Amino acid sequence: MDAETVRGMLEQQFEHAGDPERSHAMYREDAVLEFPQSGERFEGVENFREWRSQYPAETSFELGEVRGHGAVWVVELTVTYDEGPKHFGVSILELRDRKITRETIYVADGFGAPDWRARWRAAP
Repeated sequence: MDAETVRGMLEQQFEHAGDPERSHAMYREDAVLEFPQSGERFEGVENFREWRSQYPAETSFELGEVRGHGAVWVVELTVTYDEGPKHFGVSILELRDRKITRETIYVADGFGAPDWRARWRAAP
């Protein structure tokens, strides 16, 4: 597995958001999805399909860096809800048999860089 393959799996999910079967094809049937910030854990890809098909907001994703090796990958991303502000996120993927067996997602609001650190930071 390489970064390009992992990115392709996630792009397929986002491109086929209206098709629950195709958008969840990269998960194992017994996959686990966790959101530590809200304390939620979902077990089984069928549960993912069901609650995502009822999601009350329109979402838009942009993928950033994809890093990892072997069975563990980290994906930086941004998400917007109903065309609102960008939220920054990290998805930690654990893979088995070329499918996602566990995904842990963290999402946070963006914030401006404080002026007092300006002299030490590199350009974005």
